[in-house]
Amino acid sequence: MMLIRRGRGSGVAAPSGKKLGWSFWLCIGWLTVVILGAIFANLLPLPDPTAALGAPQNLGPSIHHLLGTDKIGQDVLSQIVFGSRVSLAVGFGATAIGLVIGGGLGLVSGFVGGWIDAFLNSVSLIFLSFPGIILAIALVTFAGHKLGVIVVALGIVATPLVFRLVRTSAQSFAQREFVAAARALGASGIRIVFREILPNVATTLVAYLFMAVGIMIFVEAALSFIGVSVPPPTPTWGVSIDQAVSDLQSNSILWIWPSLALFFTILSLNVAGDAIRKFFGVKESFL
Repeated sequence: MMLIRRGRGSGVAAPSGKKLGWSFWLCIGWLTVVILGAIFANLLPLPDPTAALGAPQNLGPSIHHLLGTDKIGQDVLSQIVFGSRVSLAVGFGATAIGLVIGGGLGLVSGFVGGWIDAFLNSVSLIFLSFPGIILAIALVTFAGHKLGVIVVALGIVATPLVFRLVRTSAQSFAQREFVAAARALGASGIRIVFREILPNVATTLVAYLFMAVGIMIFVEAALSFIGVSVPPPTPTWGVSIDQAVSDLQSNSILWIWPSLALFFTILSLNVAGDAIRKFFGVKESFL
């Protein structure tokens, strides 16, 4: 018989015999490599990603340039490693903003209900009525093409999405017996939210926040591709793809490397998030 481990008052169960699987750990390995590469890029034996090295232009992979060079002789591997800094900063930063603002408001809305819930829910629907990428373009164009501005802009885009996820989950747990028992024992609303509801909602959040980071990274790459993200010479994956696509006649494979880095990073985040969701039995209906 399969044993079940349940947290205190938890509505989410994790089977003791269930494993996350090799695909989860493979994805975590890739993400670890990308994150460590971004953090310690300056310590790696890589040339300046913005400097022309005097190397042959559009050079294919070689012992001196593992992924080759671009049309002005810049090292492609260096551009990808340093470019990951922008993607990760935007992905995790924007998701963190959405988590703090949207998550906090979602907890209040889902637990309190009433006119507060109706008002906050209406505001979230108004924000969601605008296409996210169009809203991000408008905010960045108005405030400037700076990394901090882009993080905040995409954080605003992520906020209503996180709000609705947390609100739905909080509403579900607010109706459970352990919350009713806490009320009967005289626990305050704040104590119930932080001691009873938040730990249960956190499991749902962890599963889907992996995917949210992937979405934010994709959106930033799309903004870079159309020239609305951090301007050159700062390397980003989107800019690398854009420059490679514009020079297909000279080097037909240059676009592959930043595209693969972007693809495997987003895929790893999605697979890892889905594995966590299945491991803890989080239902997709929470969305």
